[in-house]
Amino acid sequence: MKKYILIIAFISTVFSAKAQDLTTFFKKADAFFKANVSNGKVAYDKIHANQAQLNEVLKIAENISVEKSDAKNYQAFWINAYNLSVIKGLIDKYPTKSPLDNAGFFDKTKHNIGGKNITLNDIEHKLLRGNFKEPRFHFVLVCGAVGCPPLISKAYLPNTLDAQLEAQTKKAINGSFIQVNSKKNRVQVSQIMEWYKEDFKTKEMDEIDFINKYRTEKLEGKWKLSYFPYNWTINKQ
Repeated sequence: MKKYILIIAFISTVFSAKAQDLTTFFKKADAFFKANVSNGKVAYDKIHANQAQLNEVLKIAENISVEKSDAKNYQAFWINAYNLSVIKGLIDKYPTKSPLDNAGFFDKTKHNIGGKNITLNDIEHKLLRGNFKEPRFHFVLVCGAVGCPPLISKAYLPNTLDAQLEAQTKKAINGSFIQVNSKKNRVQVSQIMEWYKEDFKTKEMDEIDFINKYRTEKLEGKWKLSYFPYNWTINKQ
């Protein structure tokens, strides 16, 4: 009986430690974003001059393990991990004018996160999009460029994640993500909706239906949809 009690106590300790690490990660990530992000832009000069805060939160992220069945914690962790890793990737190549100026930035450069040695594309396409059908991910995963949806000055947290996903999607759909010509019934949208067309369409819904789900001023009637070029300039303050 004593043996089983010790095993249970050990398991409880391990789970408690993991929960504590995750809580610490969210807290440190939140502090980092608040200190270094404003109006969707990142203070790369400031971070480059003193990288301790960024390195600290990424060090915590190295050994965190979250099961995908724990969906909110899992999604919040990997969204923040992606955004932090983008910043780290740009800082490692700083000064730089664009993430695309660095070969393999998204598909070759590895990041030690969550017990894995993975690329940014792995996080986005395998761990997030590969496990969840959630088009709103595209409005919170920020690739370090002006054309991306804006980075928020706080961490994504499990208890507020759905509201944050919703808010950022509405902000994009009602903002610069879309350009509407009402006279000609033409709407141009970010190339994100072209690259990931399958994420925004279902049997019951097309891209215009998706837009109208979040847009305050609905697009009534028939509209011609096209895409405007992506701006890959670094999202620097």
